Amino acid sequence: MGIHKEGYTIILFTLLIIIVINVGAHFLAPSNKLMQNLIYIISGLVFLLIVQFFRNPDRSIIPNENLIVAPADGKVVAIEEVEEPEFFKGKRKQVSIFMSPLNVHVNWYPISGRITYFKYHPGDYLVAWHPKSSILNERTTIVVENNNQKKY
Repeated sequence: MGIHKEGYTIILFTLLIIIVINVGAHFLAPSNKLMQNLIYIISGLVFLLIVQFFRNPDRSIIPNENLIVAPADGKVVAIEEVEEPEFFKGKRKQVSIFMSPLNVHVNWYPISGRITYFKYHPGDYLVAWHPKSSILNERTTIVVENNNQKKY
């Protein structure tokens, strides 16, 4: 297991802030051991939560060209037919997966194949359950053509 490259800066910045807070607690309230210990415990838990958010575990997947695997950890919250205006310009199935802060936030390709379309969309950072989050949030559209000549 490793840490995703985007997490290193945030983890380092968080660690520096936690060190400043803990050193401050140590020197500003040297006689209040209960408060110091509480700050140490809370800051340690916050640090562990941030590190676990950026974890990137090794995954072993049995190759099978006839399967589509989940591209992310989390809970499937919706499977619905939607109008896809960007590439296919027609009706497609959308599978929505909600990732809690405790899930691994690395996304993988659900099938093997060749990338035939890629587009980055800058956007907002709405909460995941907002009805327009999948349209208005920052995202990337990727189309993969598999060996069966189907595009997903």
